[in-house]
Amino acid sequence: MKLASFSDRQGRRLGVVDGDQIIDLAVAAPQLPVDMTAFLAAGPEALAAAAQAKSSATGRIGLDKVRLEAPLPNPRKFLGLGLSFKTHVEEIRKSGMPIPLTPNQVWFNKQVTCIVGPTDPIHLPRVSSQLDYEGEMAMVIGTRCRHVKAADAHKVIAGFMVCNDVSVRDWQMRAPTAQLGKSFDTHGPTGPWLTTPDEAGDPGNLRIRTWVDDDLRQDGNTNDFVYTLGQMIEELTTVFTLEPGDILATGTPSGIGAMMKPPNFLKAGQRVKVEIENLGAINNLVIAEPV
Repeated sequence: MKLASFSDRQGRRLGVVDGDQIIDLAVAAPQLPVDMTAFLAAGPEALAAAAQAKSSATGRIGLDKVRLEAPLPNPRKFLGLGLSFKTHVEEIRKSGMPIPLTPNQVWFNKQVTCIVGPTDPIHLPRVSSQLDYEGEMAMVIGTRCRHVKAADAHKVIAGFMVCNDVSVRDWQMRAPTAQLGKSFDTHGPTGPWLTTPDEAGDPGNLRIRTWVDDDLRQDGNTNDFVYTLGQMIEELTTVFTLEPGDILATGTPSGIGAMMKPPNFLKAGQRVKVEIENLGAINNLVIAEPV
C-alpha cells in the first residue's frame, strides 16, 4: 500500500493512494486514527483495515484535489546515517574533506522540526550559502523494538519513503555530531507517501536519483550500501528502543554539491527532485529563508 497524509478544506487526515485517487480513511475506515504515527502504533489490525478500505468505492478523491503532506510530521525520532554508500565514501576520501572515515556506523539526529512535505519549500538559511542536497531512502519503524537481530529487522519495518537530507555544510562541520547542519527548519522533506514493504520491492536494490532543476546530480542504487538495512536496525536497537513512526534516513549516494569542483551549492529559485524506484518522488523549491 501507499499510505499518505493529506489535507484539503476539511483538514488533515490519512488516505490510501490508488492510482490517481486517494481513499480518505476518515470516510472508508472511520475507526482508524487520523495521524500516521498513531496508525502505525495500532498495529496489523489497522493495516488490514486500510487494505480493505482500498477496495472501497467510498471516500475516493482525486489526488489533484488534495495536498500531500509529510507522511509522518511528528515522529519521536528522525535519525540519519552518514557515509553509508560506497560511492559516497570514495568521493569523500578523494576530496580530502576533514570527515573521519570510521569502521563503524555513524548516526546523527535530525531534529523533527525540520520535517516538511513532498512539495514544501526548502529555506536557504540567512546564515549560510552552503546549502546542499542528499537524496535518500528513509525507512519507517512500525513496531516498538529493542535488540533486533539483522535477520529479523524486516519484521519491524512499516515501510519506506523518499527523503532529502538537506544539509548546511559549514554548520555541519562545526561539531563532530553534524546535528546543527542537518536540522535547520524545512531541511527534512519526506514523502510523497509511506510505501509498505509489499509494494516497495527489494529495498536493497532500488535506483535513487536527484535532480537540481534539470541537472541530474545523483544516480545511485541502494545495492551500493555499506551496511544492510538489518545491520542498521541491529546497531541502533542495541543502544535504544525504536518506536512506531521513527524515521531512519539511510544515507546518500555520490554526487552531492559539496563534492563538485568547484562546489555547487543550492540557490534560491532552484528546484530539487529526489526520486526512488517504486517509492515515488518529492520535489521542493529552494527559497530564501523568510524574515
